[in-house]
Amino acid sequence: MNQAKVRSIDALQHWRSSLVVYHSKARRGLAQVTEEVKRMRHWLESEQMPFWKAQIRRLTRKMEQAQQELISARFSTLRATLTVHEQAVRKAKAAVQYAEEKLARTKIWCRDYDRVVEPLVRRLEGMQYFTEHEMPKAITLMEQLLRGLEGYAATTLTDPNASGAPATDASTEAPSSVPPQP
Repeated sequence: MNQAKVRSIDALQHWRSSLVVYHSKARRGLAQVTEEVKRMRHWLESEQMPFWKAQIRRLTRKMEQAQQELISARFSTLRATLTVHEQAVRKAKAAVQYAEEKLARTKIWCRDYDRVVEPLVRRLEGMQYFTEHEMPKAITLMEQLLRGLEGYAATTLTDPNASGAPATDASTEAPSSVPPQP
């Protein structure tokens, strides 16, 4: 005779509750990651590209101004201001070079973003399918099993033969004078 050996329905209910909480958090987390991937693409294309282009224009004007001041300083007789202006030109050139490198990296990211990110997004899609379709089925099945176990526990408490002895019926009972068949 097969018997369910459930020690605690409360533990199963707690596990089911934990599964529901996990399902909720997983769905929310996956949705946030998907949104973040979209925001990142938008940020690269719509914010960073224009930002670094504007920085290059601004820093190039600043560098040109520093170069003009250096040329003016060369015509003057003050030697001390010449090194200050040379340093300003070097600093401005370094800033322009830095901005150009950032723009180049941003262009590379814009170009390669889908190739780099898409395989990772596909992995997430599998997990999203699992959380959207399979986990709700598991939660529903767990609810049905718990109701069945609760019903089973309720009947065993009210059943007089719940002691484990098999129930006998008068029509299947052998007469006491006949020895039982092996």
